[in-house]
Amino acid sequence: MSSSNVNHLSQPCIYGHVVSSYAERKSRFMKWLSKLFKGGPSSRAVSTGEQQPQFLGDENMAWRAPYRSVDDRTRNNKEKEELDRAIALSLAEDLKRPNGYRWRTDNDEDLARSHHDSFNSAPYPSYVPRDYYHPRGYRTCAGCKREIGYGNYLGCMGTFYHPECFRCRACGYPITEHEFSLSGRDTYHKSCFKELTHPKCEVCHQFIPTNGVGLIEYRCHPFWSQKYCPSHEHDNTARCCSCERLESRNTTYISLGDGRSLCLECMESAIMDTGDCQPLYHAIRDYYEGMNMRIDQQIPMLLVERQALNEAIEGEKHGFHHMPETRGLCLSEEQTVTSILKRPRMERRGLVGIRTQPQKLIRRCEVTAILVLYGLPRLLTGAILAHELMHGWLRLNDYRNLRPEVEEGICQVLSYMWLESEVIPGTRSMPSTSTASSSSTWSYGSTSTASSSSSWSASKKGGRSSVENKLGEFFMHQIAHDASPAYGGGYRAAMAAVNKYGLRRTLDHIRYTGTFPE
Repeated sequence: MSSSNVNHLSQPCIYGHVVSSYAERKSRFMKWLSKLFKGGPSSRAVSTGEQQPQFLGDENMAWRAPYRSVDDRTRNNKEKEELDRAIALSLAEDLKRPNGYRWRTDNDEDLARSHHDSFNSAPYPSYVPRDYYHPRGYRTCAGCKREIGYGNYLGCMGTFYHPECFRCRACGYPITEHEFSLSGRDTYHKSCFKELTHPKCEVCHQFIPTNGVGLIEYRCHPFWSQKYCPSHEHDNTARCCSCERLESRNTTYISLGDGRSLCLECMESAIMDTGDCQPLYHAIRDYYEGMNMRIDQQIPMLLVERQALNEAIEGEKHGFHHMPETRGLCLSEEQTVTSILKRPRMERRGLVGIRTQPQKLIRRCEVTAILVLYGLPRLLTGAILAHELMHGWLRLNDYRNLRPEVEEGICQVLSYMWLESEVIPGTRSMPSTSTASSSSTWSYGSTSTASSSSSWSASKKGGRSSVENKLGEFFMHQIAHDASPAYGGGYRAAMAAVNKYGLRRTLDHIRYTGTFPE
């Protein structure tokens, strides 16, 4: 209720024209007395019983003097009544003057009190003053939808509530604090609103703290959208060597014993020894054959530990290596390499009981062996194998002295294509089990017969979970968004050429010019 609609007065207000002093009223009173004793018109009006309206205090309040016969009264009573009537008429005459006002004085109060006492014994009708207030109007509680009557109520953004109906949208309990949070037209406890909107670290499960300038700063994985405190990048929090997600406080990663850790989702499909990897290796060789890119040489493939791979890289004179993320290697030199002979068993503290065997690799062709890190998920292991086999195919087919962005770029294209065929079957033309002519622009040739994929590969395709498919999408994302000039930039240039000219024409152009067609 606005103040313009309500007047709050500390004393009763009587309306009139001018402010009359006590002396002026007394003078008029004496004139009336004179008229009364001389038998003026007013005396006749009273004595004949005519009813005159009498006004006191408010123009809306009126008393009619009751009819009384002159014969029924004594002279003293009549004189007292005439005196009182004169006072009332004098005040009424003052009130009839419009557009003025005055406040009652102390003398006025005395005069009015004496006048009131004189009329107490008379049978005038009683007057009950009305309540003059500005109506509050109807307010409906936005919570219970009932009318808000008298009593306390709350207002927020133009809506009104009973105190018990002003509740938090999140927890449903009344908001009794002096401060609360507002989102749109929804109200929240400050603590509930923070719980809903303030980002929590997915590693330590605490609210992400603000930085030095008061802003919420956090890291977020570009594919998994895992949000975490920046401090976890430097506090030795374990990171999965496959999917790159940080270890949460309520989960446990598996230590591979060589400084790498593996999350449980990646562990489900991890390939742990050389024997386990052979079916996958042969399935990818079949994939190449289906693309009319048959590899006739029997190239050994070994799963190795991290240390063995790094030692092999140091002994390799040929090739460009993407350190420190190198997880596979196409060897061209003779070396002795320690491979994983028997898969380790998993215990609470990690993998134990791993058995290794040194193996002398003899160079029989341009490619001595293909090495891959052990303990990686099947799809990531397959992508590495597809990449390294392309290196072997290029060397065996006399693609010499290629720049790193060209060689690594086209190898990444084959890795991406194989992943895509596994994760999203049918999105590109796949090698047929009968002829390769159905492989369209992705086939290097068009008339050769393709061998069928192994039953192991087919069973794996049929039994893959949504978790494994998501991992495959992540590995494809890694290839497509690699920031390195050779692997990332080379892949994007190679894929653009393959999409435009096809794989066969792109490979022919690389053979003759050492560059991608534009």
